[in-house]
Amino acid sequence: MSLFRTKPLSVLLAQIDEKGGLKRSLRWPGLVALGIGAIIGAGLFARTPAAAGQNAGPGVMFSFIIAAIGCAFAGLCYAEFAAMIPIAGSAYTYAYVTMGELVAWVIGWALILEYGLGAATLSIYWTEYLNNLFPNLIPWVWRHSPLQTGPGGVHGIVNAPALGILLVMTLLLIKGTSESAKVNAVIVAVKVTIVLMIIAIGWHFINPANHTPFVLAQDSAHMGVFKHGWGGVLGGAGVVFFAFIGFDAVSTAAQETIEPGKNMPIGILGSLAVCTVLYILFSWVLTGVAPALDFNDPNKGMEASVSYAITTYMPGYGWLTTLVNVAILAGFSSVMMVMLLGQSRVFFSMAKDGLLPRLFSDVHPKFRTPYKCNWVLYVFVGLLGGLLPGDITGNMTNLGTLFAFVLVCIGVMVMRKKNPNQERPFRAPLVPLVPILGAIFCLAMIISVDSTSKIAAGSWMVIGLAVYFLYARNRSNLGAPAVMRAEAEAGD
Repeated sequence: MSLFRTKPLSVLLAQIDEKGGLKRSLRWPGLVALGIGAIIGAGLFARTPAAAGQNAGPGVMFSFIIAAIGCAFAGLCYAEFAAMIPIAGSAYTYAYVTMGELVAWVIGWALILEYGLGAATLSIYWTEYLNNLFPNLIPWVWRHSPLQTGPGGVHGIVNAPALGILLVMTLLLIKGTSESAKVNAVIVAVKVTIVLMIIAIGWHFINPANHTPFVLAQDSAHMGVFKHGWGGVLGGAGVVFFAFIGFDAVSTAAQETIEPGKNMPIGILGSLAVCTVLYILFSWVLTGVAPALDFNDPNKGMEASVSYAITTYMPGYGWLTTLVNVAILAGFSSVMMVMLLGQSRVFFSMAKDGLLPRLFSDVHPKFRTPYKCNWVLYVFVGLLGGLLPGDITGNMTNLGTLFAFVLVCIGVMVMRKKNPNQERPFRAPLVPLVPILGAIFCLAMIISVDSTSKIAAGSWMVIGLAVYFLYARNRSNLGAPAVMRAEAEAGD
């Protein structure tokens, strides 16, 4: 059996209009709102100050530009696939039809890393802002990882609030509760309004001295290519890339989009453009209000950084801190739900293809949701959110996403060669230049991520390959007789 056997494109296209499929109701405004809603979250409020303090200084705005360029190239490739194959599955499905089962498995495994660690990271940052809103409500040891050391040398036990919010989101997903387009639009409006308020009010508190030097000079205390200096700007791009995670979630709505060839590119690239502008302005104001190195000081602004900057350097605006905390908690919760949903759907799709146990595709008899999958994933994500610190989970999430983007860029070139005559309602321009540049940008950001995160992510991929060769390869629907495969795809 070939490791690179592909799922026939005809099989995928036949699923587009199958009876009982998803209703097409989204147009580009709803897709842009979906993208912004999924993008603006932990990345903006937590990873921005982290990248400024540890890597780029005020030059973090250049880090955002670099990350956005790489995302734009990858976004064009996503748009071509989503328009050509407008069904659920995103990068996993695209890889299965272009580069074969092994690559699809690898990208699916990487997406599990992206969504699972993304949700875990959000739960960790959610805890930080909950504590900022209600100081000392929860003892320090019960809201920090065992790997973290606090006052007096005490170690954390478990991040209990992270486990709690993940449980709430899991229960909502099991019941089938999802955000409608209107509810999502309201959340987006609230989050964008808060960001614009911080930019508008904070602009008057910018201290030009905080922007000098704009790119932190490299010194003996910060050795390493990607720590400070222009290398730090690139390193910062690898960190703030987390802030852009979510635009790929737009592609998962292709099966629910009217005229996907027209609306998907606008939704993907439009949400990227809006968020990039907001991120650049936000990072300029934040590093102008507070010294960048404050965000790398555990006694100052390392935790709940945005609230720290407002409280410390914007006197008289304590009410804005409270409002920001409430908005962040709500925003984190909504993005967390999207990531948990995405993760469960990746597992669900892989199980339907026979690559994972069927329990992951079992549907609740009443709620019609993959409830067993949701519970298993709660345990998995809960262990990550409860026992690991945010910097480790955030950077590992970046690696999973960047790897998926690289394979999608390569997939466009493969599909152009394998199926040159296939109808493409939207075509990524300047192929192969655009996908090559997208892959290069994403690979450069992969290189810039710290070694610990690379080792952890590499270990995850080794585990994934072991699962594939010991279990999935021999149980794949593509390896089954035609009748069994048809029955498997149709369901029991």
